[in-house]
Formats: sequence, structure tokens, C-alpha cells
Amino acid sequence: MKNNMSEAEFDLMDELYFVQSFAYLKEAMGWDDEQLLAILQQLYGKGYIKCMIEPDSEMFEKADILQDGKEYFYLATKKGLMYHNTRE
Repeated sequence: MKNNMSEAEFDLMDELYFVQSFAYLKEAMGWDDEQLLAILQQLYGKGYIKCMIEPDSEMFEKADILQDGKEYFYLATKKGLMYHNTRE
């Protein structure tokens, strides 16, 4: 399985085994809003994470992370976890 996950994406995925808020991720990663939103958008675009309205309520419509991402919660998808765990 070819893995096309950047170092930043990989590091962020470490935090997404459980549902996490934007505020938690910002503090944990130490990145500015723009960088964090951009990497979340990249992971979302690859299908590696899903967005949630509340910790137990998944969004099924397309999320606009760059615009509304500070309001969402995030969780790795099965696909994302598989790529994260098979990284060489």
C-alpha cells in the first residue's frame, strides 16, 4: 500500500484515534490556525479523517474545514488509520 501521508499529516493523525476538538488539536500540535486548518483539509480530502458537529454526531454533508473548521470535532477514519499504521 503506497502511503502518501506527509510528516505533518502523520503527526496530526497521532492525535485523531479519538474524537478531538479543534482547540485541543491546536494546543497539542502547537500550530497556528491556518496551518492546522490546511492540514485537516488535506487529511479530509484524502478521506483519512471525518468531521463531527459534536463529539458523537458525525457530519454527512461536505465539510468546509478552511471556513468552519474551528467549530468541528475530528476523528480518523478506518482508511486513515490503515495508512497511518502502515507508514514505512
